[in-house]
Amino acid sequence: MSTPLQAGMESTVKPESGEVTPAMEAKADDLVSRYPVSKRSAVLPLLHLWQETFGYIGPRGVEWIAKRLSLQEIQVLELVTFYPWFRQRPYGKFHFRVCRTLPCALGGSGKTFATLQKLMNLKSDGHEGAMVSEDGRFSLEYSECLASCGTAPVILRNDEFHQAVDEKRATELVAGCK
Repeated sequence: MSTPLQAGMESTVKPESGEVTPAMEAKADDLVSRYPVSKRSAVLPLLHLWQETFGYIGPRGVEWIAKRLSLQEIQVLELVTFYPWFRQRPYGKFHFRVCRTLPCALGGSGKTFATLQKLMNLKSDGHEGAMVSEDGRFSLEYSECLASCGTAPVILRNDEFHQAVDEKRATELVAGCK
């Protein structure tokens, strides 16, 4: 029996809502079967599956994956906290990531970020993680390199890649969130 996991998880995060369906169980079984030498190698695919299903990886997801792979919860949590793409709390329906590395910064990503922040009515500087609007519609965070330095600044809106995003284009992207 595992000890309830608290360390590293944000204290305000509630367990993910929703049920693990038979279809999700089957998908997880398929993912694990792809690693016959060590099922532990399936931890990253299972983390992605959980996040795609529930929107983030909270204590319930860490526990479920650990049990499924016969790991300790800390072995799963250390991956969740290491990789910035894994969410540890709910984000907005429309999640924006703005590249902040040097080429994008020189290309105006700070102005793009400030424009998005104002349009989404978010309060904070964005350097301590994702900001989420009060209504849960938008979230915004800085990202490390998004690998399109020649077309800076670049952003991701959910999984959509956008290049050369100035204040005008940022306004259009937010307006297009229906």
